Amino acid sequence: MAEQVVYVGNKPVMNYVLATLTQLNEGADEVVIKARGRAISRAVDVAEIVRNRFMPGVQVKEIKIDTEELESEQGRRSNVSTIEIVLAKG
Repeated sequence: MAEQVVYVGNKPVMNYVLATLTQLNEGADEVVIKARGRAISRAVDVAEIVRNRFMPGVQVKEIKIDTEELESEQGRRSNVSTIEIVLAKG
């Protein structure tokens, strides 16, 4: 089965929680929550809300952290932290 991914950005946390729950309820065994930069804390919130409030049987299977190098329109390079949280049904 294809990897189910939820990209976390600037929308309210519950939008991403709903997207994650929808994928898990439609039969996905795992969902990857991805975020970078300032959205990382929001991604952690999404994972914790799904686990603690809605689906206690879901486990954090893996957490990957990394750094991406981005180039701005002005040509400057900057490093941005990224996170991937893999939630799996227990």
